[in-house]
Amino acid sequence: MSLVPSFFGGRRTNVFDPFSLDVWDPFEGFLTPGLTNAPAKDVAAFTNAKVDWRETPEAHVFKADVPGLKKEEVKVEVEDGNILQISGERSSENEEKSDTWHRVERSSGKFMRRFRLPDNAKVEEVKASMENGVLSVTVPKVQESKPEVKSIDISG
Repeated sequence: MSLVPSFFGGRRTNVFDPFSLDVWDPFEGFLTPGLTNAPAKDVAAFTNAKVDWRETPEAHVFKADVPGLKKEEVKVEVEDGNILQISGERSSENEEKSDTWHRVERSSGKFMRRFRLPDNAKVEEVKASMENGVLSVTVPKVQESKPEVKSIDISG
C-alpha cells in the first residue's frame, strides 16, 4: 500500500522505503511541452519509467513499462554490488520540412531508475527479459538456512 498520495504523480512508491533511490520532483508535470520543439521538458513523461518491485520467497522481481522500446535500447546493470540500474533511450522521430505536426504527446529521451538491493540478493544471477513493452528483471534471493534441529531421545 502506498504512503504517497496520488497528487504526487500517482507513483506507487513509498517515501520511507530505504531501498528506493527515487527522488520526488515537485515540479514534475508542471511544465508541459507545446506543439513544437520543447527541449526543456522533451523527456517529461518518459524520464521516470514506471517500475513495480515485488518480493517473492525466491526472488525480487522488477517490472518496468518501456513501451515502444526494443531490448537493444534498454540496459540492466548492477553497480557497486547492490545497485540495480535500469536505463534506456527512446529516439525522437525525424521531422520532415513538409510535415505539419498537430500534436506531440509521445515523449523521447533517456530514462534511468536505480534501486538499492537488499543483502539477500544474488546479484551474480540476475536475469532480464522483455515482452510486449514490459521489462522483467528477476534477482534471486539467497536461501535462508534453516537451523538444524536434532531430536534427543529421553531415557527413563
